Amino acid sequence: MFEVSGHNYIAGTRSANGTTTLHSYDASTGEALPYRFHQATPDEVNAAAQAAATAYPTLRNLSAARRAGFLDAIATELEALDEVFISLVCQETALPAARIQGERARTSGQMRLFATMLRRGDFYGARIDRALPDRQPLPRPDLRQYRTGLGPVAVFGASNFPLAFSTAGGDTASALAAGCPVVFKAHSGHMATADYVADAITRAARKTGMPEGVFSLLYGSVGEALVKHPAIQAVGFTGSLRGGRALCDMAAARPQPIPVFAEMSSINPVLLLPEALKARGDKIATELSASVVLGAGQFCTNPGLVLGIRSPQFTAFLERFAGLMNEQPAHTMLNSGALKSYCHGLDNLRAHPGLTHLAGADQQGNQAQPQVFKADVSLLINGDELLQEEVFGPTTIVVEVADHAELMQALHGLRGQLTATLMIEDTEAGSVSDVLALLEQKVGRVLFNGYPTGVEVCDAMVHGGPYPATSDARGTSVGTLAIDRFLRPVCYQNCPDNLLPDALKNANPLGIARLVDGVSHREAL
Repeated sequence: MFEVSGHNYIAGTRSANGTTTLHSYDASTGEALPYRFHQATPDEVNAAAQAAATAYPTLRNLSAARRAGFLDAIATELEALDEVFISLVCQETALPAARIQGERARTSGQMRLFATMLRRGDFYGARIDRALPDRQPLPRPDLRQYRTGLGPVAVFGASNFPLAFSTAGGDTASALAAGCPVVFKAHSGHMATADYVADAITRAARKTGMPEGVFSLLYGSVGEALVKHPAIQAVGFTGSLRGGRALCDMAAARPQPIPVFAEMSSINPVLLLPEALKARGDKIATELSASVVLGAGQFCTNPGLVLGIRSPQFTAFLERFAGLMNEQPAHTMLNSGALKSYCHGLDNLRAHPGLTHLAGADQQGNQAQPQVFKADVSLLINGDELLQEEVFGPTTIVVEVADHAELMQALHGLRGQLTATLMIEDTEAGSVSDVLALLEQKVGRVLFNGYPTGVEVCDAMVHGGPYPATSDARGTSVGTLAIDRFLRPVCYQNCPDNLLPDALKNANPLGIARLVDGVSHREAL
């Protein structure tokens, strides 16, 4: 049976040179678990980054099929982890076993999804413009472009998804798929979980013949050293706005600035249209309250803002919604730090003169009490900072607007978001074109008659959005488009065919679709 070692993992070898040790804790009781984790020393951080740099040329040049096999092997290793592992994750996070089992399936599933994409080959983005020697007034050279991994990536584990956004999560999967070795910083909230998963990745790497240095795991306060290390070429992060912004500033201040792909803060507005409330107001109230408290409100897509147009239907909805939120039980959060941050956020909301408390028991003990507040629309229109700060936990703010025009004013005041949701009837579809056009500028995903909690892992998903939802609105951290963050284009001009990468050779040995002289086809040239 696998045992938690508490040692860093550097290029497939355990290392524990540091004297500073850290504890993992039972999320429900606050008691220290019987594991000690050695904080990585500066030399160990350097060794991990250098090992990744050494592995990079080999990994980048491996065939897509070989990298796909590695990802499939990781999925298989994750699926083989037993009930002891599930129990440990539950202990570290206070999340139920069913949630962890589902998250493990999602984590292995996204590994297999990236493997499928690698075998498909479209990630290369192969483009060929053949030479036109007789073109006037100037001939055109032969130009060929494809995309390749940009280098070692530092990935930071997220607190709220110990599997799907952590050690073998989406950032790690997409970076490895791109041909980029990963140096992973374990989150302090579930270090034993990280240890288990890192061992699974290492087993998969050995079984599939990956280069040493393809993956390393580090514990402790090593974030700054990682981001500033010259071997690291990109960063993946899911966490707070403060933490993500600090990493962005560090990366930008390097002698060689590097991109940071940070998912940070979102309040995920839900817009309730009058006809929808008239047709199914009680149903929406029930479903929305469940979405607000799902996972103790610790998803990055929990609805933190609800907007409705003044009407008898909205008044009835609000009464029903507040009643349902009053009935919600208290929730154990991921760790004591998350609860402390939640309570601090509630204190700020209660102290704000423009907000009224509508529902929720007083905060007591070590569990989070669900809450509802109502804010004057002027706060949103005027860009009040507190109204737009994510309160990470089971709470939401309701804003009532006078009419469609005031709704548009309120939406203009919104900062960037991961999602926005429209609850509408078919008869209202023609009246929201201006709303939709505005939301397209504000969010990464627009939902209709659904709830943002629940992010499908697929080719079309966008889990990103304008700042401060993310640091770069052009990407996503979920779905196969996530690989784009860790690829860069390279162009070959008049290159001999035998020196070209397979994706660009005349014979098209990979059999992939390519854009040739502006036309997509798979034939050899």
